[in-house]
Amino acid sequence: MPPISAWSLLAQAQAGGGTRELVDSLARTPLSKVVTFVVVLTVLRVVLFPFLQKTAVHKRSIGYAGGRFINEMLDAFIYAGVFVFMLIRPFGVQAFLIPSGSMWPTLYVNDFIVANKAIYRYSDPKVNDIVVFRPPATARLSEDQLDAQGEMKLDFIKRCIGTPGDLIEMKQGVLYRNGQKVDETYKAFSECTDDPTAGGECQNFRMLSADQKKQLTMVSFKFVKYNGHLIPLNYDEFDANSPDPHRNFLEPYGPYHVATEFQIADLEEEKKAEALPAEKIPPGMYLMMGDNRNNSFDGRGWGLVPREWIIGRSEFTWFPLTRMHLTR
Repeated sequence: MPPISAWSLLAQAQAGGGTRELVDSLARTPLSKVVTFVVVLTVLRVVLFPFLQKTAVHKRSIGYAGGRFINEMLDAFIYAGVFVFMLIRPFGVQAFLIPSGSMWPTLYVNDFIVANKAIYRYSDPKVNDIVVFRPPATARLSEDQLDAQGEMKLDFIKRCIGTPGDLIEMKQGVLYRNGQKVDETYKAFSECTDDPTAGGECQNFRMLSADQKKQLTMVSFKFVKYNGHLIPLNYDEFDANSPDPHRNFLEPYGPYHVATEFQIADLEEEKKAEALPAEKIPPGMYLMMGDNRNNSFDGRGWGLVPREWIIGRSEFTWFPLTRMHLTR
């Protein structure tokens, strides 16, 4: 995110950027900008203090009162900058804006959630935690999402489906963990209800009917060791990580069903990969999936998340107020 001043953010909001964009931008303000802001205010505070201290009581007037008010406001901003951005945000909690419908209906587009960043300092993510994390570069949808070092610039939020040592498989869309079928009460299959001519990210969804769900190609999934690498494998009776899958229109992973790095172009190689045994999630790695199962590009398509890239656990939505609830 490029550096943005508080004044430009305010101007953006007044010009139509909106409250959500303003709050999200402030929440993501780089620490370097916060430090600069606090230093500048501290200098102003130091410059103003001698004037207030040396002003005699009988000479104090409206100008003095105004100076005292400015002095107190500078104190408040300095304390807020240090407390919120240098203590609470790095080590406690942070607000995040939900940009996509991959977690619908648990989370809606433009929901604000509060992520608990402290909990993973003394414990590890657990199955079913809703987790904010930095995804691997294989999760990119365009090169613009990568920084100069080739790493993702975005944070993702998904549900933790597998932890180190878990054997995760999907058999025709049904999840199995360590050989046991999982009842995913949070899982949804949906379709976008936005005007298709409007373009852009889908904002609104509705559940597929039973008949529509029957039209889906319920793909199977597992991790396999292929050519010396652990890769996510999505397969059905026709394909296995094919770059040109023979799916119908309502296929479950959208247009980016598997990352380019994991695609297998040769049909014979696809069959070899499909025949490989399922592998457990290795130490220090986690599998994340979206609740909106047919509208989520997630670990099934781009792989695993290292422990050190996990930021925090979503605790609740706080905005809009009508959707305030615990996220579980």
